[in-house]
Amino acid sequence: MHKTNFVTTASLTALLLTIGCDGAMPVRAEVRLPKVFTSHMVLQQNQPLPVWGWAQPNETVTIELAGESRQTLANDRGEWKAALPPMTAGGPHALTVRGSSVVRCDDVMVGEVWLASGQSNMEMGIGACRDAQQEIAAADYNGIRLLLVPNRWTAQPQTDIDSTWKVCSPATVAEGGWGGFSAAAYYFGRELHRKLGVPIGLIDATWGGTRIEPWTPPEGFAAVPALAGEYELVQLGDPRTALHQERLKQVLASTEQWLAAARTALTEQNVVPPMPTYPQELLPPSDVQHATALYNGMLHPLRPFALRGALWYQGESNSGEGMRYAERMKALIGGWRQVWDNKNLACYFVQIAPFNYGGNGERIAEFWEAQAAAQAIPNSGMVVINDIGDLKDIHPTNKQEVGRRLALWALAKTYGRTDVEYSGPTFKAMTVEGDRLRLTFDHVGGGLVSRDGKPLTWFEIIDADEGGFVKADARIDGASVVLSSPQVKRPVAMRFAWSMLAEPNLANADGLPAGAFRAGTVPKRDLLALKVPEAKDYRLVYDLDLAKLGPTFDYAADNRAQIDRPFDRVAYFLELQGADQNTQYLYVSMDAFTDDLGKIGVPTLVSGARFQQRVANLNVVSNVEGIVAGTNLAGGNIEFWPDNYGPPNAADVPHASADVYDFGDQPGDPRDGYGSMQVHNHNAKQTLFAINHWREGKDADVGIGNRPTDHPDWTFAKNAGSHPAGRLRVLVRCR
Repeated sequence: MHKTNFVTTASLTALLLTIGCDGAMPVRAEVRLPKVFTSHMVLQQNQPLPVWGWAQPNETVTIELAGESRQTLANDRGEWKAALPPMTAGGPHALTVRGSSVVRCDDVMVGEVWLASGQSNMEMGIGACRDAQQEIAAADYNGIRLLLVPNRWTAQPQTDIDSTWKVCSPATVAEGGWGGFSAAAYYFGRELHRKLGVPIGLIDATWGGTRIEPWTPPEGFAAVPALAGEYELVQLGDPRTALHQERLKQVLASTEQWLAAARTALTEQNVVPPMPTYPQELLPPSDVQHATALYNGMLHPLRPFALRGALWYQGESNSGEGMRYAERMKALIGGWRQVWDNKNLACYFVQIAPFNYGGNGERIAEFWEAQAAAQAIPNSGMVVINDIGDLKDIHPTNKQEVGRRLALWALAKTYGRTDVEYSGPTFKAMTVEGDRLRLTFDHVGGGLVSRDGKPLTWFEIIDADEGGFVKADARIDGASVVLSSPQVKRPVAMRFAWSMLAEPNLANADGLPAGAFRAGTVPKRDLLALKVPEAKDYRLVYDLDLAKLGPTFDYAADNRAQIDRPFDRVAYFLELQGADQNTQYLYVSMDAFTDDLGKIGVPTLVSGARFQQRVANLNVVSNVEGIVAGTNLAGGNIEFWPDNYGPPNAADVPHASADVYDFGDQPGDPRDGYGSMQVHNHNAKQTLFAINHWREGKDADVGIGNRPTDHPDWTFAKNAGSHPAGRLRVLVRCR
């Protein structure tokens, strides 16, 4: 028995009609939807519903949903778009799109749709968080639908993603991503679903370790003046912009000129001039961290799918930017609202948690301040989580509470629930009451409390006249907190939770914590006045900005002419700021080793300074770990000269090595050579501070304490340029 292929008359006619004159089969564009439209999706209630896709050029397309129908015409590129009218929550429905073919999406619900985006703490899936097994087993919600956007960055905006909507179940919530679907987003959606009783659609578009810039659309940068320079770079890298095209015309013109010159040189057998290089700024994004790269690949394909709002949990990768991050938040939120054509798009975000991020701990407090400032953006709000972090893990696992707190903001501000407290106490005002400060707060709710029942923590105050910030005694007085300290007679400023390790206990009766803030005007006192009491008895001779080091340099202050009395002690105060914004300092004073003010500064050849000798009665103050501090210390010696030098211990300095550069070196020719300005404590086997090879500017050697590797006195370190700021002050005590 054999098979016979049968062809009906109708199907044969249709087949013949599709064959061209040359017998080739032309490609017919089928009606197609982007994959943000699939079965099991949720569409946003009570908003116009944009639907878009592709078909044959100029083809009529009909869209049908829940008894509503709209027709539209594809353009000459086959692109079409229509808008269905607002609908109320419910379902399931079927979305049907008809043209030369039919696309049907089944089990479509209408409810509330939220986008969740950010870096790893938003990406962190339910399987990687607290109580994972129990929570996964319980995640059986037909009314919650999930769309996980695959990680993808691109140089140009994309039109589609490779994903599909799924009904929330123990299987679907735990698959893909980092341990499954975003835990913070899921717990947010679960809370809304329980409280609102409508279908919830959640879109997870996240990527760990990413900065905010790649998630921001060009329109966002354009609207923020503080980011004008970055917007220009975005334009230059986009071949669709007038700025890119104008710059490219200039490049082409210069290249054509070069080609003409090169041809002439070839003919005349002359040297060809250097070929112009293609400007880097005209290249599109080439890395996941470049501005717009993730918007292009992961968010642009979603727009203008109707959303109620967006959730954002990001900041660890931008945490060194301080208040500039608030400008970036304006660009992100404003840009999203523009590309989604929804000026009311809600945006709620999470303040990053306390953690040992390294470097200066106050840097993170300043970043928290910037995140809090972003709440000035209309229809936005911030969740504080300083009570549910983990100082040993940058990824705290209690995402249930993160999601719940995000939902509180949405319930109160987006859905109008008046019985919901959505924020912890926020600073309102500060008043001075003698030797005390009184702070008042908004969002007190049922009252201010200490969440652990212990005295309030992480409050600091500062005196108007002396000293730095000190720990304050803080007590709750009704809707206020009163601060005082025996060390502060005239308080003028305060700060709260001003450290990356701060896990404060001030909250309201609803269990929501207060976030970091500061108030008042901090007196202008520098580290020298704050940290070195004896400095008040000294007069400034020289003040040098180390960024000005070079073959020649000028002191910011040179007060030799104003000092008309003899002096008996000389002091040096060196400050070095690290890339982490943390400042190291060292103060050292000693009995005067010369009576010539011209020879106590940097020992250039012009100054005539050349000393290799012991110095007596060192007083040392420093915040650098390991430095031996104290008063009247023995073992001081200085190596001041403009000469080259070698490691032999020609001066027989105790404990010095003859093999490495340390505190016992030997100067030599040329006299105007490498240069050394070093103070040591040879009894402690320590370099106190060093400034060498100053003629090299950013490649000079600078350091406090012994260099951890290689030569202890920082010779050949070439590290001056690694310090964003550095300052040396030279002082004397007059008799």
